[in-house]
Amino acid sequence: MDIERRTLNAWNAYGTHHLARGTDIPDVQRLAWGYWPDHGPGEELLGDLAGRRVLDLCSGIGKFPAHLARRGIRVNAVEGARTQHERAVARYQGQTGLRLIHADAVEHLTRAEPYDVIYSIHGIPYIDPHRILPAVARALRPGGRLVFSALHTTFTGDGPSSSVAARPETLPLAGGEPLTVQMWVLTPTLWEDLLVEHSLLADAIDVLSGPDQDSPLSCTLVRARHPA
Repeated sequence: MDIERRTLNAWNAYGTHHLARGTDIPDVQRLAWGYWPDHGPGEELLGDLAGRRVLDLCSGIGKFPAHLARRGIRVNAVEGARTQHERAVARYQGQTGLRLIHADAVEHLTRAEPYDVIYSIHGIPYIDPHRILPAVARALRPGGRLVFSALHTTFTGDGPSSSVAARPETLPLAGGEPLTVQMWVLTPTLWEDLLVEHSLLADAIDVLSGPDQDSPLSCTLVRARHPA
């Protein structure tokens, strides 16, 4: 929890910085699981969301759940960093179908009604997998779907870790000194083992790379489900 708390403090500092700068939050036209807005799969991975109970976990500034809400989908968006949540509220408060929630991800999953679909874009790796994955399993209805992306290889070429331990990563800060966060950057095999350990079934785990073949930056895309 101390590791997660330090990272949460860094994200609060990040949000405070951008609130002071008045950084704009542009709308997005699709979900992007990687780091490239127009490259790779989109929300089609979530399946048919009509009438489903949907959660964006670690939703940040809210641009992805807001996109789904504009398409007529009802989405709960949970963010633990207070200032990131404030940025989301300032930009998207009043968006029909979107409920912005400031809460610890695990605490929300523990007390919420079950969800049909839970997704997270780069958010889950900031939380100890032994804390977040059992909470996700409890919060998913039988047959429910989990889709999330996680850092795999950094832009400097550092690959995933072969043990379940957090490591420091750099959070760039426009117009300021970079911040340090702690992340669980794991191999696809480790992610699959953790899913199975916490009663979730992996349907597919892929590594996504960007259109620039000279860049090593990549992410892991996980698609899993709660056994029916």
